[in-house]
Amino acid sequence: MSQVQSRWTRSEKEIGRALEKVRVFLKIYEPGTRIPLFLWRGVVEDNSLLPPPGADEEEDAIILRNEAYVDGPIKVDYGTNLRLGKGVNTNCNCTFLDTCLITIGARTLIGPNCSFFSATHPLDPFQRNGIQGPELGASITVGEDCWFGGNATVCPGVTIGRGVTVGAGSVVTKDVPAFHLVAGNPARIIRKIEPEAPDPAMLESGHDESVFAIAEGR
Repeated sequence: MSQVQSRWTRSEKEIGRALEKVRVFLKIYEPGTRIPLFLWRGVVEDNSLLPPPGADEEEDAIILRNEAYVDGPIKVDYGTNLRLGKGVNTNCNCTFLDTCLITIGARTLIGPNCSFFSATHPLDPFQRNGIQGPELGASITVGEDCWFGGNATVCPGVTIGRGVTVGAGSVVTKDVPAFHLVAGNPARIIRKIEPEAPDPAMLESGHDESVFAIAEGR
């Protein structure tokens, strides 16, 4: 036992040199933006091609600004039932149980350790029968421009409207109307959100929001 312990004993100087080698390795071999995007498309079986690269990193970042970004590690059951909209940003350690379709709207931000469960099981324990019983499910739909704080959970069959903010640690069990802040377990409405900045969807489409505001009587 003492031999095993001594084998892994290292001085602070040796540990420092090892860590520096790791930092240098990561600096040299850190993958560019395109590699994670390419890998993610394989997960969700998206066979579309990435746009041609830009002349430099700055130009390439502009070209790829509307691509969904997923920070690993991530857990996905199937991948084929997961749809991430333009500019969606998913932080690390998120879980998507996509037994049924999970749709995340454009420009939505998902904090670390968030979970989206479209899968469920029978409440009857004998029908459930461990893993021998049926796996049930219901689709999850999230609108554009939402924000999920870390450790938020969305349950099967939930529809979340556009512009919703879900507080950290919340468990969303029911539908949430657009432009509301919800928090808690189970999540409940805290207040309505009144957007003040220009609508990014309007700006992206090249339309003047004031025209739409007049048409809608705003």
